[in-house]
Amino acid sequence: MATVELRFSALPEHVRTARLVAAAVARRAGVDEAVLDEVRLAVGEACSRAVGLHVSNDIAAPVWVLLIEDEKKFSIEVGDEVPGGPGSGSHGDSEGEGEDEMGLAVISGLVDDVEVTSGERGGVIRMTWPTAPAPALS
Repeated sequence: MATVELRFSALPEHVRTARLVAAAVARRAGVDEAVLDEVRLAVGEACSRAVGLHVSNDIAAPVWVLLIEDEKKFSIEVGDEVPGGPGSGSHGDSEGEGEDEMGLAVISGLVDDVEVTSGERGGVIRMTWPTAPAPALS
């Protein structure tokens, strides 16, 4: 199992970098080319959401992304350091909660296998895609 870890300051300009890295690692892991745009969009949405949570809750810790290549699947975890995490209402206002719900709905529309968890140390959005087997060398 190969893993790439990315941490970045909670600034919107770093989301693009996370999207590019995720797409490159997904391609190398064997995710179908037709799905790479969905990977990019889902990671962008998850990272933007995490950045927004950090900014609105005054958290200086970095947003983190794990890109995990398993034998038959590729997973991406995007985590924040906001206690209660995704969907917990941690934004503190109803407008923020609506944006959070919209972001999670977009991610769910892009990715078939999504898991959202939250706890005292923050929240995690885990997204998984199938990979194609590596071609046999002759």
